[in-house]
Amino acid sequence: MSSSADTQNPSRPMVVVMGVSGSGKSTIGALVANALGVPFVDADGLHPIANIEKMAAGTPLTDEDRWPWLAVVGQVLADASGGVVVACSALRRVYRDAIVAEAPGTVFVHLDGTKAVLTARLEGRSDHFMPPELLDSQLSTLEALDPDERGIVIDIDADVPSIIADAITRVPPLTTTRSAT
Repeated sequence: MSSSADTQNPSRPMVVVMGVSGSGKSTIGALVANALGVPFVDADGLHPIANIEKMAAGTPLTDEDRWPWLAVVGQVLADASGGVVVACSALRRVYRDAIVAEAPGTVFVHLDGTKAVLTARLEGRSDHFMPPELLDSQLSTLEALDPDERGIVIDIDADVPSIIADAITRVPPLTTTRSAT
């Protein structure tokens, strides 16, 4: 069902940079936000402490763990009067739908990469609560964007400036079109 609420104001982009752990959501999200002139929020910081402790222990989250967090993510998008870019895994369609329910018109930027690229990135970082062992769980959970979802897919096997250029070229037109829902 389309409504005027489905159409974003291009001066108020609501963007979720999504993907599995190690895809570059935080780095790319912050740079896209800067390029669009809007704030950046890392949804990892919106998780309740119980979720963070669970992930740090190597235990995948359940849907029951995720629903309240996804509602908060959606509210952050909806409440951002000047627009915002949020880094959020948003691995499954139902998770993205939960975000869109709170913030209609949200655009998704899926950072996609091979398991080899993702593993190398995860093994190279030490400042994150998500252990590399959970990558397989995330990859098995990941559902590609459906054709009726407002979003783009970007291959992360490129340099950061190319990824940013791709995103800032392809995201703004999506903020001015109606969703297919």
